[in-house]
Amino acid sequence: MRGKQIRMERIMDRNTGRTIIVPMDHGVTVGPMNGLIDMGRTVDCVAEGGANAVLGHLGLALYGHRRWGRDIGLILHLSASTTLGPDPNEKVLVNTVTNALKIGADAVSVHVNIGAGSEARMLEDLGKVAVECMEWGMPLLAMMYPRGPSIEDERGVEAVALAARAGAELGADLIKTVYTGDPDTFREVTRGCPVPVVVAGGSKTDEAATLAMIEGAMEGGAAGISIGRNVFGHPHPAQFMRAAAAVVHQGRSAAEAMEMMEL
Repeated sequence: MRGKQIRMERIMDRNTGRTIIVPMDHGVTVGPMNGLIDMGRTVDCVAEGGANAVLGHLGLALYGHRRWGRDIGLILHLSASTTLGPDPNEKVLVNTVTNALKIGADAVSVHVNIGAGSEARMLEDLGKVAVECMEWGMPLLAMMYPRGPSIEDERGVEAVALAARAGAELGADLIKTVYTGDPDTFREVTRGCPVPVVVAGGSKTDEAATLAMIEGAMEGGAAGISIGRNVFGHPHPAQFMRAAAAVVHQGRSAAEAMEMMEL
C-alpha cells in the first residue's frame, strides 16, 4: 500500500491533506467544448493557478502533456459514455489500471451512477478495478452520483450519502460526488464516508455561486473539489484557480476569494 500513499501525495496537497482536481473528460461525453480545444494550454493554466491534478481520458495524456510548466498530478479516467448513446448514464470501462501505470498516471477514476438501470454492472466494474488498484498500489477515485429513474432528488442527502459510502465500501480511496446544497447535510455525507470526499462542480455557473459552493462544501467536511466547466470554461482559468485554492487550501471565505478575482 506504500505505492498508493506515494501516488496520493502527487494528487493531494501534503500540508493540507486536501485537493483541487480539474476534470477534463468532457471530450468523450459531449465532444469539443470551450476550454478543451487546446488541452495543453488549459493544463498549463490550471497548474499555474494551483490545481493539484487534472483528470481525463487517454487523450489528455496523449494530447495535453506539455513538457514544460508547473508539474501537476494526472488521473486517468477509465469509464465513459456519450450524450448520444441510448443511455448516457450507462458507463463502460474503456481503459485499464495497467495501462494507466504505463502512461505515468498517478491515479485512476471510475464513474458509477447509483440508481441507473445498469448500476449492477457499474458496481461490478468498480469492484474489479479496486482490486486491481490494490494489487498495483494505484489510488482510485470513484465518481459516485445518484442518477437514474429511481432517484427522486439527485442532491438528496440520503441518496448522496449512500452513493459515497458504496464507493468507499468497494475500495475507492477518494470519492467524488455532488454537493447536497448546504454544509449541514453535506456533513452527513462526509461523516458517513470513511475516505475523503471531494465535491463536483456541476453545471456552468457564475464565480460567486461556485466559490460559495466550495466554501459550503469545505465547511461540510469536504477534502477538496473536482470542478471542470467552471474552471476550464472560465475566461481566466489560472486566476479563478487561485481564488478557489484560497478557499480549499487556505481556509479563505468565498467573499475573500471574490476579492482576489477583482484584483
